[in-house]
Amino acid sequence: MTISPFAFRAVPTIEVCWEGARRLGEIVADRFNARKPLIVTDPGLVKAGLIAPIAASMKSAGLDVLVFDNIVPDPPETAIHDALSAARTHGADIVVGLGGGSSLDVAKVVAVQLGTGQPLAEMYGIGKVKGARLPLLLVPTTAGTGSEVTNISIITTGESTKMDVVSPQLYADLVVLDAQLTIGLPKLHTAATGIDAMVHAIEAYTGQAKKNPLSDLFAREALRLLTGNLIAACRDGSNRDAREAMLLGATLAGQAFANSPVAAVHALAYPLGGHYHVPHGLSNALMLAPVLRFNAKAAARLYAELADALALPGSGTAETRASALIVHMEKLIADSGVPRRLSDVGVTRESLPMLAADAMKQTRLLVNNPIEVREQDALALYGEAF
Repeated sequence: MTISPFAFRAVPTIEVCWEGARRLGEIVADRFNARKPLIVTDPGLVKAGLIAPIAASMKSAGLDVLVFDNIVPDPPETAIHDALSAARTHGADIVVGLGGGSSLDVAKVVAVQLGTGQPLAEMYGIGKVKGARLPLLLVPTTAGTGSEVTNISIITTGESTKMDVVSPQLYADLVVLDAQLTIGLPKLHTAATGIDAMVHAIEAYTGQAKKNPLSDLFAREALRLLTGNLIAACRDGSNRDAREAMLLGATLAGQAFANSPVAAVHALAYPLGGHYHVPHGLSNALMLAPVLRFNAKAAARLYAELADALALPGSGTAETRASALIVHMEKLIADSGVPRRLSDVGVTRESLPMLAADAMKQTRLLVNNPIEVREQDALALYGEAF
């Protein structure tokens, strides 16, 4: 087999450790020269009591820690500016992102700006970051976004628009996977973020632009872990085995799509978040099945390979096995309990043409889809999901 040239980039170190977050002070003191960490997180985690023991561990290790906890979902540019100002006042010399994708995305950009001084407006796009960032440690508290291992940050830049910062400098120095932090996540949040991670794996595996043997390897194992444990994690949020499998699966999926980017599901999900503030994972869950059926005419062989990787029952042609995968994913979504229709989350039928037009602006994502998506296709897909 002739292998097409490809590059595969990854964070240098991932540490998997139950209750590892409680050792962050020791980890930072041992691995970095920095002594003034900034923790970027959200108020919900502070209220839940997750941050206090982590900050205490840093203080016990002789570190002067500042907790910035003003991160909200779909973080606006003001969140970056406020976190950056707090970091500079503190004299932060390392950034620790702890939370969901929003906190991790802000932490990545702040670490870059502290190191380079580059204005945020100059960083949007692919490969626009200039210079080196501060040390960066990321700790996810949800099994979904994969942001801990990607080189991407997504920032809300207007009422309903988002921009991406995509650059190698956004890869963290160290990722700590502590599934204990995901215990107690509500069922709906567990389901939506888990399905989001499955979308990452599927779209990385079927990507047109940069799909490669290593991204395929990560994507297949991610999908196996995620589909095999989602319902168990939803039914019993304290199930350690399921929580650990989901967190590892989400990280593997993140590593896959960091190298073979996502496509049409995400392109159609973004306008739902922008206009209706539907959480990102739920937006992906709502659009997944329609896009899978649309793509099947071009991606049947790849979907069949994923069906085989999941050991789904049955046999037959590639088209038959692809259908088995789609049916399996639809059943998982139904069993997870997330809303099934766009109408269930407040989307109006009259807005579908506007959403379709906005989806067409996601050219960075649509180019990766296994088949071209035109505006009329996007409108039909929203209609099917409605």
